[in-house]
Order: sequence, then C-alpha cells, then structure tokens
Amino acid sequence: MQLPSVRRPAAPADTAASDPVTAASDRAATHAPAGPVSRRSALAGGLAGILGVTATACSAGTADGTASGSPDIESASGFPLELANCEATVTFDAPPQRIVLLESAPVTTLDGIGVLERVVARAGVFPPGYYDEDLEAKVEAIPPLSEDIDASGHLQISQEMVIAQTPDIVFGLPDGVTREAMADAGAQVVVQDIYCGTDDERASFETLYSTIATYGRIFDHAQEAEDLTAALTDRVAVVSESAQTLRATTAAVLYPSLGGGPLYTYGAGSMVTAQLDALGIENVFADTAERVFEISSEPLLAADPDVLIVLYQGEGDGSDVTAEMTAQDQLTGLRAVRDQAVLPLLFNFAEPASPLVVDGLERIHEWLLEIEG
Repeated sequence: MQLPSVRRPAAPADTAASDPVTAASDRAATHAPAGPVSRRSALAGGLAGILGVTATACSAGTADGTASGSPDIESASGFPLELANCEATVTFDAPPQRIVLLESAPVTTLDGIGVLERVVARAGVFPPGYYDEDLEAKVEAIPPLSEDIDASGHLQISQEMVIAQTPDIVFGLPDGVTREAMADAGAQVVVQDIYCGTDDERASFETLYSTIATYGRIFDHAQEAEDLTAALTDRVAVVSESAQTLRATTAAVLYPSLGGGPLYTYGAGSMVTAQLDALGIENVFADTAERVFEISSEPLLAADPDVLIVLYQGEGDGSDVTAEMTAQDQLTGLRAVRDQAVLPLLFNFAEPASPLVVDGLERIHEWLLEIEG
C-alpha cells in the first residue's frame, strides 16, 4: 500500500494489506479525470453496452485473442494466457488451481465465478460484515496464514510462508512479497486493476466488469464471468434509475487515520467516484488526478458537500471513527456533519473493484433515501 508520490505519512490500508493505496500502485501511473461528471439524466443510457466489455489497461488480451468458458483444464482453450498487470506481465499455462489470497477484495469475484473453492490459504483480515452467511462460512473454512496487521493496516507475512502453500496464483502484493520470488516458485501475482493506473481514465463500473472478465479468462470461467457482470449491471441500472429523485448533489468520501493521523479523500480514479456518478452525485474532489490523496480540513470546509461517506475498517458500525474524525479535524462546521448526513462504510464496499462495490452502491442509495425521506 502506498500514497501518491508527494506525501507519505503512515497511510491507511485495507485489512488484507493494501488500501486506500495498494502496495503495487506505487509503481503505477496516477489517474486523471476523463471529463465532467455525468448527471442523473444521462446515467441510464450510459449503462447500455457495458456487457461484453473486454479487459483493458491492466487486463490485456491473450496472445491469440481467444478465451474459453470451459472449467476443465484438459479442455481449456486460450492458454498459455498472457496478461498485463500493472507494471508486469503474467502468464498462465493453464487455469490456476491453487489460489492464495493476501487481500480480501477478490473473495466475492472468485465466489461469483465459481472458483473460491480453489483458495488454499488466506492472509489478512476478512471482516464477516462483507459476506452473507453462506459466503462467510466458506471464507472461515479457508486456512489462515497470518492475521498480523500493523498499526497502519499492512499485512505482515513472509513470502516463504506464502511459497510453502505451493500456489500457482497469488492475489495481493504486500510488503516483503515480490513478483520475482513468487514466479520462481511457480506462482503469478495479480494485483487489483484499479491500482494499476488507467491512462488518465475516470473510474467507472466498467473497471469492475473488466476485472471480472479478466478473472473469467484466467480461470477459464468466461461464461460465469459474463453472468456475474450481467447481474451486477442490472443492479447498477436499477439504482441509477431510482437515484434520479435524490436531492443531494455533492459528496466527499474520506478515510481518516485513527489516532490523529492524516485525513484522506478520493479522486477521479477511485471506485467511489464511479459509485457517486451512478447516483448522479458530484464527488467534490473528482477534479484531482490522484485516486486517493491526503487532504487538510480547509478544502473540505470550502467544498462543504451535501453528504460525507467515511470509510473504515474492522469491527463495529464505524460511528466511533466518524466521531473521532470530526472532533480531531475540526469539521463540525460542515453542513453534512451538522445535518448528520455522514455515512460510515466498510472499506471494501467502496474500494477496490469487486462485486462488493455494487453492494456499497446500494447501501449508499438506501441511506440517502432514508435521510432524505
């Protein structure tokens, strides 16, 4: 996990070792907004044509451009499969059979395309608040390697412990684990697409659909990936249509460091901007190139958004996190704070690109309907 190149205090991380800025994104380009925020009236039509999107940016095609929906290794076509992933190229001779998770974000995608049973080990923290009862049981059944998280949220694990699991694919790249060592041990490392840099493209739900398509190709579950994308696309469309009646027009999404550390917010390259765009709400910091960056209270007070979304990790409902943030950063003057228009949201419901961000979109929408009702 890392911050933009200018400021590097202790940064927030997801409970599996990566975010708000993942370790791999330090070696990738920053994001810049692609254009003005779409308003509600344009959103429904903009969702058309998303199905069938091909993997781009971090999800390049195979060498021969083929892909197969067969789950059987013996009948898998399109292999060897070569993909660009952040600064690296990863190659698979066959669909991977042994997965190690060093972050929590891929869980719902892997489950959605039907390959979660291939996970042989996990490391980090996998909060049950992300999953329904059945999926929580599946996650709990995966042998844990380490839940050692430092004060800034980084996973502490040796790559020797990871190599001992004999994986052929590893999701996540925490400090102390390298692509080179994993490759020497026969495993390819895949980092979340949104951390790779998208050539100045504004994040959208196409980022999510591209990620799912890439996973489908890696595991030779292309049809399952298409089915998952179709279901998610329908859910996003339903929310976008309903959101046209919302009164809120501006928002900021924040990640406060606990114990008086820096305050972070999210720009155009973040999936939170995609969520707000789908709701027809302007992210007041979406004109900033970075996906996530440190912010002082002054620009936030000047923007004075209608609502605040505060990302947090760990147990509880996040109310303690929001209370500490507003007290330490003297943000009680914000309209959103005075009007109690502040939503605590578990981190992976907003970042990175996984089916959980659609769950997060629905949660934000339901909350907005409640406070505006």
